[in-house]
Amino acid sequence: MQLQVPRDVLRSLLHPRDLTERNIRNVLIDGIGVGIVTGVSTFLAVFLARLGASSLLVGLLTSLPALTGALLAVPIGAFLERQRNIVPWYSGMRVWVLWSYAIFGLLPFFIPLEAVPWTVIVIWALVTIPATFVNLAFTLVMGGVAGPKRRFFVMSLRWSSLGAVSAITVMLVGVILDRIAFPLNYQLVFIGSFLGGLLSFLFSRSIQLPDNPPVAHPPIRLRTWFNTLGTAMRHAPAIFRNYALSTFVFRSGVAMALPLFPLYWVRHIGASDTWIGIISTASSAVLIIAYFIWSLAVRKLGIGVVLLLTSFGMALYPFVTAASNSVLLLAIFAGFSGFFVAGNDLVNFDLVLRTTPQEHQATYIGLFQMLQNVALFLMPMLGTLLADLTSLHLALIVAGILRMVGFLLYLWLRIGIEASNV
Repeated sequence: MQLQVPRDVLRSLLHPRDLTERNIRNVLIDGIGVGIVTGVSTFLAVFLARLGASSLLVGLLTSLPALTGALLAVPIGAFLERQRNIVPWYSGMRVWVLWSYAIFGLLPFFIPLEAVPWTVIVIWALVTIPATFVNLAFTLVMGGVAGPKRRFFVMSLRWSSLGAVSAITVMLVGVILDRIAFPLNYQLVFIGSFLGGLLSFLFSRSIQLPDNPPVAHPPIRLRTWFNTLGTAMRHAPAIFRNYALSTFVFRSGVAMALPLFPLYWVRHIGASDTWIGIISTASSAVLIIAYFIWSLAVRKLGIGVVLLLTSFGMALYPFVTAASNSVLLLAIFAGFSGFFVAGNDLVNFDLVLRTTPQEHQATYIGLFQMLQNVALFLMPMLGTLLADLTSLHLALIVAGILRMVGFLLYLWLRIGIEASNV
């Protein structure tokens, strides 16, 4: 298998002959729209930092969606499991998430600049509800489009094209931001992201999947909430429990570092918007080929080996960032990190589907998302708090240690090795 898109695949994207090819085309164009907004979203934390927002507010950009996910992932998963068609929930909820950036761009026209950071956070908190729907529905919709045999190919094609568009967007946005006065520069960029949201909505709503027989669930009551979660974990297959818990530890280290990187670039390095764009572009540009390389590596090495290699590479990123004062080195390190993130995304997407019980897949994916969202809620705030009490360097090192512990758990529990036989 060569590292190129076959001619028949290109033909199917331009002139799809059947429903499967149309679905794949819609998924890829949806990904292009998402890539545009993803490139713009890179600068939201930077925007808040330049407005003088506290470390806590910057951390809330990551923590708030995670809090909503932790609270609502399981009931939303149960709700989706009762729906015959999940696609409308995927496309309809996604549009609210993507268009929120355009709203952020409009805010300085109507309120004082000093009120913008808090207002962004309040709107962001509201957007977390549709975002939780999207996160759960994404795995189900993409799994339905790709199927077990085409998961790696379809997702590598989607994510590599998304990464290419995101890299181009970030590069262009970085240049634009340095040529227009603040805050109008950020406003124009955020408002322009509306086009990406519209493109994603139009094509994601055209995805067609066969109806699923809905599963009846009793309503989830608050007084039985924790008992429900505990029961679900106890009855889950051991392979799912081991994977979910070890991933929780690893993702805690990933989440902890998320707000630290832009703070490090702005406050410690004093990087310009152009350089921040270059750093982010380096991370996204490698995705163009990284997903295809890792999809081939999975065939030759197996899911477990690729999970270990990519997790170890991601674990090194906070350490090397904390050791660098050069924007050029930071861009190089970001490129290497993006390369490992691509492989990690691929195998984790497959592992979630492999380890969840097929008959209650939406519910268990919701449970998995809930655990990861607990980490995403707590760890960014802990990271920014530690950075304020000590230093950004120490906070990044602690995040790297957490990632390394997660890597060791993957190794010890043989995560991915057993799943390959499922």
